[in-house]
Amino acid sequence: MSQLEIITREAATGPVLELLGDLDYDTADRLRALLSTLDVRQGDRLVLDLGGVTFCDSSGITALIVARNHTLAAQAEVALADVPDHIMRVLRIVGLDQIFPIEPGSAAAM
Repeated sequence: MSQLEIITREAATGPVLELLGDLDYDTADRLRALLSTLDVRQGDRLVLDLGGVTFCDSSGITALIVARNHTLAAQAEVALADVPDHIMRVLRIVGLDQIFPIEPGSAAAM
């Protein structure tokens, strides 16, 4: 079974979720469940730090889209940070690099 750790913290601009491990069929529900309880307010910027993601399948992609939709519904912004090359390749293939702002560094450095 794959593992996913989600570290949640607040930044001046809004919540930061640092994902560590596999974002896949076995773990994507954890991210979606957390998003449903996450307090994202108008004007906030949710940052998903993907620097520690080792694998992402279609369920993981769907969870990222859910995060985007949740954030936009709150009239807030969303961004991906520290996206590893192997995850960036997947994002490019499915076109998500066109709808997510992508920050080059880790969310911890922002």
